[in-house]
Amino acid sequence: MSRIGGAEQGLVAMAPQLVRAGVKLDVAYLRPSPGGFQRELTDVGAGVFGVHASGRAGEFAALRRLLRERRPELVHTTLYESDVLGRAAALSTRTPVVSSLVNSSYGPEHLHARGLSPWKVRAAQAVDAATAQGTRRFHALTRHVAEVMARRLMVNPERIDVVPRGRDTELLGSVTQERRDAVRAGLELPDHTPVVLAAARQQYQKGLDVLLEAWPAVRAGLPEAVLLLAGSAGSETPRLRELAEVAGNVRFLGPRSDVFDLMAAADAFAVPSRWEGLGSAAMEAMGVGVPLVCADVAALRETVGSEDYALLVPPERPAELAAALLETLEDRSAAQLRAKAARARFLTRFTLTQVSGQMVEFYERALAKG
Repeated sequence: MSRIGGAEQGLVAMAPQLVRAGVKLDVAYLRPSPGGFQRELTDVGAGVFGVHASGRAGEFAALRRLLRERRPELVHTTLYESDVLGRAAALSTRTPVVSSLVNSSYGPEHLHARGLSPWKVRAAQAVDAATAQGTRRFHALTRHVAEVMARRLMVNPERIDVVPRGRDTELLGSVTQERRDAVRAGLELPDHTPVVLAAARQQYQKGLDVLLEAWPAVRAGLPEAVLLLAGSAGSETPRLRELAEVAGNVRFLGPRSDVFDLMAAADAFAVPSRWEGLGSAAMEAMGVGVPLVCADVAALRETVGSEDYALLVPPERPAELAAALLETLEDRSAAQLRAKAARARFLTRFTLTQVSGQMVEFYERALAKG
């Protein structure tokens, strides 16, 4: 079970709450993943099962055997491969199945994404839609995702419940001078240096290339500014490295386990995504209390709320992104007011306790349909 994806991180964060609420939780994962979240899950009382088989037919058979052995009351699938195989295996054993909708997939932005074949996108959509018909209920991270995916998967919107992801406020922590100083000392960054942080996989969706195209204009206004990029390498990495060479003052930090600390040490957190299902990183930054600059895409606006909480700029507009970052770095008092309001919004919508309770209610509704 990978430590990188938002779906995996969301499950691990919520697992203790679900177990405490009386949910008997078994987690099956398809791909071998040394160093994943298996230990964290077993430590809180969840069963963890690696479905390591060759090819989709083998994975389907292995999942089917597991369901017959464990006899769950409900199967919950998340992400494409798990959705398709998990739904099929659940339906073949007459086990009710629910699925999470975590992104607005199969849209024009995906058809034009670098490295994606349009016919493969449409083929995947057809398989997803076909298996979705036997799914009892769906869980969407935002109302935007629910509305879009109801159309694209041809399912009744009334079968979709909206529940965001949540985070533990103690784990996030908040911005303090002590925390900021400690992190900056470790990065050898003086306190007065303007620092922008982005934390994302280096994939087309995340728009890090747009941020790097904007960075020279930020440095023109603030030459000493430093851009920190935390996150795992991906298909965009070579292009991002090239752009960083031109932009200057860019540090690639790689995958980090201390992203919340990095947020607390930054003066601005950038989320330049082309699309999102929720925007977990933006939500986490709200919880920490760091000023936000986000692409104005539907799911991010829904999560962030409005420009009372973050500066929102049109996606794929480097000049406007640069202007918003400069405004945030130069007008610290206004940025801090937005950050304070955003943290208050987080506390009313995205705490782990609130979200876990909503997920238990979602499972109860799904089982009540039987």
